[in-house]
Amino acid sequence: MKIETQLEKITSFQHLELLANQIVEGFISGMHKSPFHGFSAEFAEHKLYNVGESTRHIDWKLYAKTDRLYTKRFEEETNLRCHIIIDNSSSMHYPKLESNQNFYENKIGFSVLASAVLMHLLKKQRDAVGLSVFSDGYDYYAPEKGSDRHHRMVLSALETLLKQTEVKKTTNTITFLHQIAEKIHRRSMIILFTDMFQLEDEEALFNALQHLKHNKHKVVLFHVIDSKTELHFDYDNTPRKFVDVETGEEVALFSDNVKEEYEKQIEAYFKKLSLACAQNRIKYVPVDVRGDFEKIVLTYLAEKQNFG
Repeated sequence: MKIETQLEKITSFQHLELLANQIVEGFISGMHKSPFHGFSAEFAEHKLYNVGESTRHIDWKLYAKTDRLYTKRFEEETNLRCHIIIDNSSSMHYPKLESNQNFYENKIGFSVLASAVLMHLLKKQRDAVGLSVFSDGYDYYAPEKGSDRHHRMVLSALETLLKQTEVKKTTNTITFLHQIAEKIHRRSMIILFTDMFQLEDEEALFNALQHLKHNKHKVVLFHVIDSKTELHFDYDNTPRKFVDVETGEEVALFSDNVKEEYEKQIEAYFKKLSLACAQNRIKYVPVDVRGDFEKIVLTYLAEKQNFG
């Protein structure tokens, strides 16, 4: 019997772009409940008015509905360049999906769909998008462009990441973040999806993240986790063999014997990451694979408002 790959599953179920569109449209329809009440389905054609700008293009009808000032955007405007970076190491393919699970219930699938959601928003607002993928190599690079052809090429590259592989891929994060930083010349918003599992020197890692900020780029780090197992270590107390998906190293233990110490260590690590990112003026956002898509969109919209 043929084992269905995640790529085949999504293709037979729903096209990645269609699913991303549904998430965005669902978010927009519920915006009246969110801090972004001023936005609506029309937000793609408008930008928030800034004091000192000409009032010539203010949309007074939208002001009457939202009580906030927006100016109309024009087709030739491209206000944002966005470069999405995805960590494709073996640990990002955790947890291993069962046949009845959706492709986006592990870290790589979640990151792929979240990236497609952001691409849909960028396309609606006529902004440019680029993509880099790394693991133990620099697997893919596309510069920031806004054409439909480019958009579909990047979507196709995202879909290929859903192919499961048995090859163990470590993460050479520092090397490739430096290489990516050198490739992005014009000021951009840089969005990184990673689980931050790496064996490299932490100071060197944050130097690489800081390098992404050169040329006045804005950097958003989405720390992708399966909170049930990776944050809360929620397993039943039966003897288990835990296997490092990148190195193959194994350890047998009862989860209850280490749960308290594990949670203490992981909480300390998260706090350290958050503090280091704050000190480097990097937006740090932990996201759970169990459905934090609204958090992704809200963060993107808030950071875009502050991009100018």
